[in-house]
Amino acid sequence: MGTGGAPEGVLTAAAMRCLNGEIFARLVVTKPEHEERCRAMGITDFKKVYRSQDLAPGRKIIFAATGVTDGTLMRGVRFFGDGTRTHSVIMQNQPHQIRFIDSIHVVTSDSVRIRF
Repeated sequence: MGTGGAPEGVLTAAAMRCLNGEIFARLVVTKPEHEERCRAMGITDFKKVYRSQDLAPGRKIIFAATGVTDGTLMRGVRFFGDGTRTHSVIMQNQPHQIRFIDSIHVVTSDSVRIRF
């Protein structure tokens, strides 16, 4: 449970749909500017509870994330002499698939030597 922006809610809803999960979200309208912005987007019911299907309504959803700092799901970016190493997760709902990708991004140069 927490608060965040609407784009983060859409990303979370997409990930939850790929995991057969659910999210319940509601807009937090506390200022007149928020209300005006909602009305400009055609939103009139500020108390509506949105579900995953409302926020990420597509039939075929792909969610991708790359760790920036260390977390429980992925490691953060690691820098080494001639490049970086990243850890990513790619999820999709049709077919249900979750992939973890461990990548090494090497600096482009003729003098680069890769050591494992």
